Amino acid sequence: MKIIDTLDALETLYGAPSQLSLTKVATRLTPLYRKWIDASRFVVLTTVGPEGTDGSPRGDDGPVVRIADDSTMHLPDWQGNNRLDSLKNIVTDGRVSLMFMVPGSTNVVRVNGTAVIADDPAITGTFERKGMHPKTVIVVTVAETYFQCAKAVMRSGIWTRDDTDGLPTAGQFLKEMEASFDADGYDSAYPDYAKTKMW
Repeated sequence: MKIIDTLDALETLYGAPSQLSLTKVATRLTPLYRKWIDASRFVVLTTVGPEGTDGSPRGDDGPVVRIADDSTMHLPDWQGNNRLDSLKNIVTDGRVSLMFMVPGSTNVVRVNGTAVIADDPAITGTFERKGMHPKTVIVVTVAETYFQCAKAVMRSGIWTRDDTDGLPTAGQFLKEMEASFDADGYDSAYPDYAKTKMW
């Protein structure tokens, strides 16, 4: 297999980036980027740490992050499975990337920066859902923000397709790892279980 192992070889193969791909980058949350992110209920949080990289989906029933100022966003850590992959990575290496999506939009907005984990009640206490508060909030300091070329979303037709027929379920994934696992029971009970663990 022929591989590319130098930056020169890579850049020679692809050529120079378009000027617009550089112009779109902001070093803060501009008014329009703020408006777009405020409309997003779903983000993929990417972190890096000693064990490697991690991409974690995060969602909410309103804006998935709260914009504190032009350089700062707060992402509450609602209930999950307590693996803590992203949080552990942030504690050891603060570099993060976030990819915000809005259903129906072919644009994706990306934010790169650094983050810390806060358990300060002055911050966690400002988030509340159904009487619940997050144990921690991921505080993101923005280094750069930009929208992603729409071609990937356009190619995939992600907002117009339904490819779920025959798709493996969570229970089936678990049964694949542990043959005695009750996949059907897990899958049928999960929607009601999840309703009590959303926040």
